[in-house]
Amino acid sequence: MKLPNGYGSVTKLSGNRRKPYLARVTLGWITDEQAGKTTQNRVTIGTYKTKKEALQALAEYGANPYDIQNNNLTLAELYQKWTEAYFPTLAGESSTRTITSAWKYCHPLYKMRVKDLRARHIKGIMEDGYIISSRGKNAGQKVMASPGTKARIKSMFNLMLDYALEYEIVDKNYARTFDISDDIIKEKEAATRGHIIFPPEEMKILWDNVDALRFVDWILIQCYMGWRPQELATLHLSDVNLDEWYITAGMKTEAGKDRMIPIHTKIRPLVQRNYDYAVSLGSDALFNDPTATKGGMKITYDKYAGRFDKVIEALKLNPEHRPHDPRMTFITMAKKAGIDPLVVKRLAGHRINDVTESVYTVRDLEWLRTDIEKIP
Repeated sequence: MKLPNGYGSVTKLSGNRRKPYLARVTLGWITDEQAGKTTQNRVTIGTYKTKKEALQALAEYGANPYDIQNNNLTLAELYQKWTEAYFPTLAGESSTRTITSAWKYCHPLYKMRVKDLRARHIKGIMEDGYIISSRGKNAGQKVMASPGTKARIKSMFNLMLDYALEYEIVDKNYARTFDISDDIIKEKEAATRGHIIFPPEEMKILWDNVDALRFVDWILIQCYMGWRPQELATLHLSDVNLDEWYITAGMKTEAGKDRMIPIHTKIRPLVQRNYDYAVSLGSDALFNDPTATKGGMKITYDKYAGRFDKVIEALKLNPEHRPHDPRMTFITMAKKAGIDPLVVKRLAGHRINDVTESVYTVRDLEWLRTDIEKIP
């Protein structure tokens, strides 16, 4: 049966092929001015196992024409397009890292056409996605997605396919056709725990090894200043005032940005040491590791987390410790020392709902220093 003019065509390709039927449509005409000839601009929709499937593809295109240039777009290509638009809207590196980390587990789908993606593929990656660990005792081993990572994969596909839907790359967001299973939710809740402070006996171990083991001083500085791990990792020399002994920095929230924290007398030598070392290296970052094999000597959250874990393991401290625990230790020590809870919130970069404190009270450096020195 001859197809109507302008409808498209189906051609059987030669040879032994798994999908021998080629479906094409004509998108305008191309004129060769030198030769004086005009030919059809025939663009391929796809190849199919049967002629019936190829005709069905032509019919679907005729009923709802789409951008064929996006027809063969792979998931990796979509991810690139989406992240180029989405990442600049994020608040910081930690938000970007959440997505890039989840994306690593999706490598089996990288070459898949976006238009072929279905809910079962996303569910499959959430359940069976893995990476090959490159560090630590699990180096070279397959690491399956944690409950938290499974949830982040789902969230990533929600957003990425929202973008694809907006730009008519797909006509349906299959990531939003299902919810995270109860099993994953329960598994995630079971894996989530509160932070563990460093008790006095562990603090003593840290101080006893501050000159014997690298990076112990970083943990102690965090314990006495309350920085978030990402904040600590990105401190610059320009943030540090060694004349009046304070650091002005912070991120994540309005309350956390550009907050001034006095440097406790007990850690001043540690801050001075890192400052002088950075100057000797010609670095503008406060914390550096010239032995780092990737990304240069400046510290990132991931680099700090890796070095934090090594210290915990080397000193045989509680293996459940995470990089946020020194921050919780600071808050706990401050409260135990009797520091005003509103001052603790100010130093930690937490939102203060008390209007008198947040708007009308100006706590200068010496006021804050008097409070922070209450910590033993």
